[in-house]
Amino acid sequence: MDTAERKHSVPVLYVTGSHYECGYEMGRTFKSLISSFLSSSKLLNEYLLPVYESVEGRKVYDQTLSFVKEKYPQYVNEIQGIADGSDSELHKLMLFHFDEILPNVTNQHKSEIESSGCSTVYLNNSSNSQHFLTHTEDAANECLNSFYLVSAHVMSEEPYGKFKVKEEKFTALCYPGHIGGYTMGYNSHGLVLTINTLVANKLLINKAPRHFITRQLMTARNYEEAMEIIKDSGCGSADGFSINMKFIGKNNSSDFNNIEVGPAIDSQSQMDVLKVSGDGSFIHCNHYVRLNIQEYSDYYMRATKARYETLTKLPEPKTKEDIINMLGDTSHDEHWVFRCKSDYGTKTICVGIFDFIKGTWSLYKGNPKENKPVAVLHLEIDA
Repeated sequence: MDTAERKHSVPVLYVTGSHYECGYEMGRTFKSLISSFLSSSKLLNEYLLPVYESVEGRKVYDQTLSFVKEKYPQYVNEIQGIADGSDSELHKLMLFHFDEILPNVTNQHKSEIESSGCSTVYLNNSSNSQHFLTHTEDAANECLNSFYLVSAHVMSEEPYGKFKVKEEKFTALCYPGHIGGYTMGYNSHGLVLTINTLVANKLLINKAPRHFITRQLMTARNYEEAMEIIKDSGCGSADGFSINMKFIGKNNSSDFNNIEVGPAIDSQSQMDVLKVSGDGSFIHCNHYVRLNIQEYSDYYMRATKARYETLTKLPEPKTKEDIINMLGDTSHDEHWVFRCKSDYGTKTICVGIFDFIKGTWSLYKGNPKENKPVAVLHLEIDA
């Protein structure tokens, strides 16, 4: 039973300008949500800040901040804009974007702080025109009614950052105070993606935090460019994540791709790319299925594997209704797919359904088995 009070609304901000200007408008517009989130976040106040305030943690923070300023200066400016617009302290926002790096590298991990999760189901059934990428966005309880959508047109006077991008157009779901990319969204070039957090046992410093790689991914113009961003040659990822993506419109690659990403080896991200061509379905949650990477073993890992087992034991989906039943499943004794128990540290804050036939993105705040979407967005892809 869903005991949480869910507000059936999703704020949307349309914004244009430089990285800093767009960030500032995000911070100014959602100032109250960001301030409330920072003050109430158990993850920040009971976990990340104590690590940051330790000698070892502050050293890792400073190293990581110096690294992203060099490699991703545009996104540091964007976060600075969010901080200034919301009257927030920059380091608190940065700690969310550095995620598990500080506690992992300094051996200060706390297993009782439950990480966010997510479940993704893809379906292509051409016989009855069913083609979907669907996703449960699972996050800390404080995010339940605090997330928002940002539709941004970012313009720089000169090509900016490691990948020399001058213009970006994307729409993404954002947690309070976060840049887009590390949840679900799409860009004007036809890239549609969802992200699953993966928890590698050993993370790295002087490598790219996953939030910055996936933010850069929102600039990708085609499949080849997306692969280069994820690989991040010369550096590579600091941590782990899974990308579920497909290009539609003029850049339609016909294939759906799941990319499991692990901490860098030999100065580039570890990657395993699975292509789903033609008809078929695919499921991914929050553990490595193909890459041989040691994972952090705790309650979180047991929960994600239970969700995965539940989904894979259900009949293979053929229709949208089948997928909705999967994403709304509450049959497991303890670990529901649609996470809404009162004792969960993490809730399913929304469900997203990308319909590639209709060109829409539907968002559900409640269980999709029992509720209609609160928003249906048209995917605005450049012709």
